[in-house]
Amino acid sequence: MSLLNTAAALNSQRICIVGLGMIGGSIARGLRRALPDLTISAVDQDAEALKTAWEDGTLTASGSIEELLSSADLVILAVPPLTLPNFLAQLQTHAQSHAVFTDVGSVKTHIIEALADCDANFASRFVPGHPIAGSEKSGYLAANPDLFAGRKLILTPLPQNSAAAAAEVNRLWRALGAEVLGMSPSRHDEVLAATSHLPHLLAYAIVDLLLHQDSSEDIFRYAAGGFADFSRVASSNAQMWSDVFVANAEATEKVLDQYIDYLRSLKALINQRAGEDLKTIFQRAKQTRDNFVLRILNPAQAMAMNNTPSSYRISPGGSVTGTIRVAGDKSISHRSIIFGALAKGVTRVTGFLEGEDAMNTVAAFREMGVTVTGPENGELTIFGVGMQGLQPPRKPLYMGNSGTAMRLLAGLLAAQPFDSELTGDESLSGRPMERIVKPLGQMGASIEMSAAGTPPLRITGADLVGLSYDMPVASAQVKSSLLLAGLFAEGKTSVTEPAICRDHTERMLRGFGYELEGGYPEAVVTLFGGGSLQATSIDVPADISSAAFFLVAAAITPGSELILQHVGVNPTRTGIIELLRQMGARIEVSNEKEVGGEPVADLTVRYSSLQGIEIDPALVPLTIDEFPVLFVAAACADGRTVLRGAEELRVKESDRIEAMAEGLKTLGIELETFADGIRIEGGTGLGGGIIDSHGDHRIAMAFAVAGLRASAEIEILNCQNVATSFPGFVSQATEVGLKIEELSD
Repeated sequence: MSLLNTAAALNSQRICIVGLGMIGGSIARGLRRALPDLTISAVDQDAEALKTAWEDGTLTASGSIEELLSSADLVILAVPPLTLPNFLAQLQTHAQSHAVFTDVGSVKTHIIEALADCDANFASRFVPGHPIAGSEKSGYLAANPDLFAGRKLILTPLPQNSAAAAAEVNRLWRALGAEVLGMSPSRHDEVLAATSHLPHLLAYAIVDLLLHQDSSEDIFRYAAGGFADFSRVASSNAQMWSDVFVANAEATEKVLDQYIDYLRSLKALINQRAGEDLKTIFQRAKQTRDNFVLRILNPAQAMAMNNTPSSYRISPGGSVTGTIRVAGDKSISHRSIIFGALAKGVTRVTGFLEGEDAMNTVAAFREMGVTVTGPENGELTIFGVGMQGLQPPRKPLYMGNSGTAMRLLAGLLAAQPFDSELTGDESLSGRPMERIVKPLGQMGASIEMSAAGTPPLRITGADLVGLSYDMPVASAQVKSSLLLAGLFAEGKTSVTEPAICRDHTERMLRGFGYELEGGYPEAVVTLFGGGSLQATSIDVPADISSAAFFLVAAAITPGSELILQHVGVNPTRTGIIELLRQMGARIEVSNEKEVGGEPVADLTVRYSSLQGIEIDPALVPLTIDEFPVLFVAAACADGRTVLRGAEELRVKESDRIEAMAEGLKTLGIELETFADGIRIEGGTGLGGGIIDSHGDHRIAMAFAVAGLRASAEIEILNCQNVATSFPGFVSQATEVGLKIEELSD
């Protein structure tokens, strides 16, 4: 996708830049190249800079600041932080009522304070921004039209900002080739104090310190490249940086105190001649810095390195007690991003799952021009762009390990007026996609898969028509993919389920104001294309799939009593509770309520002796992700447990039937596998051994639970993907009583 095409979505036709230094000049020159017909004006005290920009063709309009503001659609304040508030009165007085405003400063909290006294309508259109790009050079002559290409730009939208204003500022930076991220203003200032402001302060300080040494002349005469590299940023604009430290004094002082304390600890090690301790610190810092550089120069390689294998060592025994709230529901977290992005207005999400899969979905929509701030402690804000507002992705969208994200986005992207590509990790790249590609093709979609019917998916945007589709196998991912495509298709789209499967998509669509017909408990759900979504608030409940590991842990361990708080108990997801109860588990449901259309409750589970069962095929779709840990419960139960009609388990992150069978055999369990299920003979006791999780997060966590009833140590290999669905699993498992240790390979 060319830069010109990505810039074409910029609504503003008249841009005014206040401050034509290196950053402001780079914006002007970059926009001129991306959009040759754009009207660009600038205001600066440096008459020579204005003259040069006029003569080189960058500027196409001139005049007083009052005149330029009165005709501008978008105003960019490229001025030092402390001077920015001085311009707000002029902006309110002279700018147009529809104009959008942004800045480029590296401090944001002071802007909030300044805007507090401004008109509410004006404040809603001021969207702070900060390009993480620059140079120690200053002035218009240092301006570079490529300065922002491929560099990060942090938007820090304010609570009162309109979604339309955020979208326009986002489009501005996309036109310049930037990768747009989002943070709250306070978080931004904390992060920048540590990563940018402190290094500049240290560079200024060491140069000034050495200047005042008695041997300063020799010091500078013999200084080498290391000193030049470290002190480079001390050549930056002194006035601008003094303003930065005054504006961000509180956050800078906090991180400076931490740094001073750390220097004292290093001084003590040097005083003690503790060479090995110093080496450990330096080696750790070197590795961190090398990884940082690699992420910049080769993100794909860095991503592969970050996914290096890890393993769990599970000591036998333990007890399970306490009260916890497990990670947020992954299925709902994915959907909150998708529908929040397509909605009109600002959607606020709490309880968001900050796992790798959900974060890849956030990254995908950021790449398509959606401003998303957070997540910070599970809170996330999405500035929706509306049904027609997504922008063409400039690179393949990486879905990591998530089949949910890939299949849902395939339906959405098939109906967009641009081309796209969906990729994933090694595991996802081997998973079947024909189940969505075939029915989407019947709607008019153009999706190219590998010869094996697996990712990557190369999607050519197309006009779709609705269809009525009878799913051969119950699958919420297929149903949701078709419903997402149906939002944009002409006419009616209906999906019929052969058995009930999870209905998060239908519930959330209704929560965003989209009309549907049918849905749970009916087998058919129908919608008509061409509607719109309205922003809302979403409280993501704790994931019952994550809670399942602890339900089983307490159910199989003598003396256990565990409370799981605020768990999603959507009736299309509670098969695990029903099956455990059929086996004899003591599970109490309390504090039931509905949050954002999703039922939630607290679950209390106590140990009891379990019995093997024949699993009702009707419960299979309602338990599909929880079967790995249910197999552990079956191994600990007296008698035989039989599962049939679950061929879907063979095409998950791994072949979960074979992966679990292999591991259970290692632990001494007698069993038999079928094409669509498994027979487990329980009650004989679990041994120990080495188990390969095959990189499947649910296999790894299931066998961690098995350690509670094992007679010997269990080592579980390839556990690195647990972070995709349940970040913090090890710490929570340890908190409630599992004897688990994470090892780096």
